Parts: sequence; structure tokens; C-alpha cells
Amino acid sequence: MRRNFQAIWMVARREFIDQFRDWRIVVPMLLLVSLFPFIADDTTRQAINFMNRYGGDLILDSLVPFVVLVIGFFPLSFTLVVALESFVGEKERGTIEPLLSSPLEDRHMYLGKLLVGITTPLVFSYASIVIYLILVTRRAVEFPSAYMLSLIFLLTFAHAVLMVSSAILISVQATTIRSANLLASFVVVPVAFLLQGETVLIFWGDEEVLWFAIVGVTLLSGLLVRLGLAHFRREYLLGREIDTLNFKLMWRKFKSRFVGEAHSITDWYVRELPSTLSQLRRPLLVLIVLAVIAAIGSYVWVVAYLPSHIDLTPERVDRIRTLVAQNITNLDDLDETLPAPLLFYHNARTTLVFLLLGLISFATLGITLFLVNIGLVGGILGGASLIGYSPLLMFASGILPHGIFELTAVFLAAAAMFKVGAGLVTPQTEKSLGEVLLLSLADWFRVFIGIVVPLLAIAALVEVYITPLLFQKAFPFL
Repeated sequence: MRRNFQAIWMVARREFIDQFRDWRIVVPMLLLVSLFPFIADDTTRQAINFMNRYGGDLILDSLVPFVVLVIGFFPLSFTLVVALESFVGEKERGTIEPLLSSPLEDRHMYLGKLLVGITTPLVFSYASIVIYLILVTRRAVEFPSAYMLSLIFLLTFAHAVLMVSSAILISVQATTIRSANLLASFVVVPVAFLLQGETVLIFWGDEEVLWFAIVGVTLLSGLLVRLGLAHFRREYLLGREIDTLNFKLMWRKFKSRFVGEAHSITDWYVRELPSTLSQLRRPLLVLIVLAVIAAIGSYVWVVAYLPSHIDLTPERVDRIRTLVAQNITNLDDLDETLPAPLLFYHNARTTLVFLLLGLISFATLGITLFLVNIGLVGGILGGASLIGYSPLLMFASGILPHGIFELTAVFLAAAAMFKVGAGLVTPQTEKSLGEVLLLSLADWFRVFIGIVVPLLAIAALVEVYITPLLFQKAFPFL
């Protein structure tokens, strides 16, 4: 363990020396750290005067935490160029060969660069925040609590790890500094949108809500670090001189993986699809456990805590039951208001959205939305229990008939998406990152086209033509 730390520190020390003897890096950052807090302080002063004149206590109370979060973000975005050039920059300057020919392991080099990439912008960010907090003590505004400041410092640290790990991953995959800098927008822009969402949490939520952002960003940062370690190979870095998009080769590899050795559709269903499904056992088991926890948790929460937020008097419960009974007759025209093809399109599109969100978050966002949907089912059954309906009978008559097909399809699609995310962060020395992604997508589309699409089509027909009839017959017994 000590030898590993010494090797990582050897790379980090070399990188620190290279950075701090370059005035083009140090001077702009010192100017940014020393000037930006004064600009933010003047903005705070003007905002205080405006709020005091026209009102806005809610915004005024959260003003300083918001500005602190923004101040921490700016140095990170400006020093991102250092991380972007960590590998590809040395490659273009011709200084990386001695490092790559050293006896250091690949992980030592990667973690050493990552340590420097995180430490430098983080120090500048924290210094800028401290200067601003000193200045803001002169203003007649509520100073954030120590707990709130600690949460913002943790969030800034998570942002630093997220942005730097993304930038170093780009630096490893890029072949020129120009291409790395162009790809920087795929780091800065998403984090800027993330910052806007966190701003909403600060203004409209409470301090505890920030923990969700901290945990989410930390999880994504850890997956990015894992992704970089899994696919960093010094031979791959030296062997590439130019990147080209060979769409024909990509299509051939995708088609070869998708079709496999099958010679017909029947042969594909008999030979190839079962082999892909066998690889989904473990992710499917994990998702089933998480889904059960989400459904039971949301059901218990609704039953236990919803009455404290909504006054469910007997009169209100009777009105709700009367309204539900009146709307039962509308199910006779469900095929006209919600045709089966439209319902199928909606479900298939939602499944594809799960995949896209999973691709940009290593399956975490896709799984989160999947669990939210499962939680809604548990919440609805909990709400039915509160107004006197049988949740088991409602599930059996209103959800299970089409849910046999729809939930099976959703679970399989989510498990395949989970496998894509897990495959990206799993070391595969014989394949590049792009190849791993391409082959994983081929496996996902195998499941989607071969099983999910037919099941969703059957589920749409059952939900429109059979489930309403069963629910209407079971309703008097609810």
C-alpha cells in the first residue's frame, strides 16, 4: 500500500512542479481567485439593496449559499484545461514517453494525474470562497450556518472530482489538444445544468435536500474514476495518432454482435437471444430486490405519512370514492381516448429514454427513473388503501393483467441497461472504450427488439381491451 502511495505521489509531484512553474496557469488563476470574490461581493450588495426595496426574503436568505456555490464552480471550469491536457498535452509536447516507459503501473499514472487535477482547482475554489465569506460578513445579510457551508464545500469537492475525472478521461481518449478542448463542453455544460438544479434545491428546499445532490454527484464521480482506471492503457495511448469515424466498421461490428451466428429469425431466437438473457441474471436479481424495496417503501410511506399532510376526513374519502366510481364508466371508451398503438409508442419511447439516461450516467439515472416508476405503483396502492380499497385486489385486477407483460419488458430493458453501465466500468484490456460501448448497445438492442417490443405490444392491447373489463367487474368488491 505504501509503495502505491509513493508511486502516485511521484507522478503527482512531477505534475505539480510542471503546473506551478508555468506562469500562464498560475497568474490567471491568482487573478481569478483574488478578483472574482470582490465582484461577487458587489453583486451581493446590489442584490441586498434590491431585495430590501422590493421584498424577497426567501431569495435573500439563500443568496449567500447560492453565490458560494457559483464561486466554487468558476475556478473549476477555468482550471479544467489543465486536466484536459494531462495526457494528450504531454503527448503532443513529446514529454510523456519517459513517464510511460517508467516501471510505474497504469493506475499509478492515472491516479497521480487525477490527484493533481482535483487538488489544484479545489484549492483555488476554496480560497475564492473563503475570501468571499470574509467580505460578505460586512453585509446586512443572513450568514449561512456552518452546516450549510459544510454541505456546499462537500458539493464543490464532488463537482471537482466529477469535472476533473471527466476531463482526464477525455484527455486519455483524445489524440490532440484541440479535440480535447472541443470536448470540454461535454463537461462544463452538463455540470452547469447540474448547478442550476442544485440552485433550485438551495432556494426552494432545505439543507437536508442538498445531501441528495452530494450523494448523486459523488456516485457519478466514482463511476467516472472507475471508468478511467478500467480503460487506461499506456500502449493504447502511444499507439493512436489520429481518430477517424469509420461508420461502416462500426455498423459491421454492431451487426455482427446483434446477429451473432444465427442464419434466420428462428435461429436467432433459439441460439443467440438466450445467451444474452443468461447474462442478465445478476442485474435482473439486483433490480428485482431494489424494485421490491421501492414499492414497499413508497406504499408504507403513503400509508404512514400522507394522512399527516392531507386531512382525509370521512366526507373527503366519500367524495373521492364517488369520483372514482363515476370515472369507472370512462374505461369503456379507453380504446378511443388512448389507442393501443399510442400506448405502445409511449411505453417504447420511455424505455428508450431510460437507455439514453443510463448511457450518460452509467445506468444510475435510468435505474433511478425505473425505481421511481415502481415506487409510483406502490404509492398508488397505498393511496387506494387509505380510502378503503383493497390494494391486493386493485393490483390483481387493474395492474397485473397487462403488468405481466409490461413489467417483464421493463425489468428486462432495465437489466440490459444496467449491464451496459456495468460493462463500461469493467476492465476489458482487449477492447477499447468505444468497442465496449458498441457491443454493449448491440446486446441491449437484442433484448429490446427481440423481447421488449413484442411484450410492450401485447401489454398495450391487454391494457386497452382486457384490463378495463376486469377492473370494472372487480370494482364492486374493492
